Amino acid sequence: MFLIVAKYLIPKGYRGMAVFPFILIKYYKDQVNVVFLNHEKIHLRQQLEMLVIPFFIWYFLEYIIRLIQYKSTDLAYRNISFEREAYAKETDLKYLNNRSFFQFLHYIKSHKLRL
Repeated sequence: MFLIVAKYLIPKGYRGMAVFPFILIKYYKDQVNVVFLNHEKIHLRQQLEMLVIPFFIWYFLEYIIRLIQYKSTDLAYRNISFEREAYAKETDLKYLNNRSFFQFLHYIKSHKLRL
């Protein structure tokens, strides 16, 4: 994992993003935010197990499906299975030590997470 502060590469409304093998963050203060970094590390693991490019294809397609389903960009984003897993487990700093392959599949079924 390589951590890069890249204020202008992060889309508006977001603090960071994972693009294997990098975690790009908008603010220097997030370099020490262990929960935020754990969230992004979960995405790195997801990307690695899906061989990176298929991850981004799936992510985009699921986002489009969720956007049609919820008609809200925020709800669509939060209900992507990859995001649901990362948000659900971001506070468990030992999660990646025991995480099984393709755990995000457990989060595919929609339960409409609220903001």
